[in-house]
Amino acid sequence: MLVLPAELTHDQAAACSRMLAQALRGQSDPVVVADAGALERFDSSALAVLLDCRREALAAGKGFAVARMPARLRELASVYGVANLLPAPG
Repeated sequence: MLVLPAELTHDQAAACSRMLAQALRGQSDPVVVADAGALERFDSSALAVLLDCRREALAAGKGFAVARMPARLRELASVYGVANLLPAPG
């Protein structure tokens, strides 16, 4: 499972994307799960990071899901029309 940090704004987005992409490459599970439960301070950059992570997972032939997504981030995903791309684990 990939774990997002407590703070994920524009300033941290690029470094976080790189860190998650590297961690994803080490995952052997068929579905990569990103745990967003620690997120406390974030902006729409958190969505960009999750979508980058999803893209990496799909490129590696894996599924992608987001666990414990904060309600406010789920609302942002809906506003941007990407909520269906960031499903909860099944």
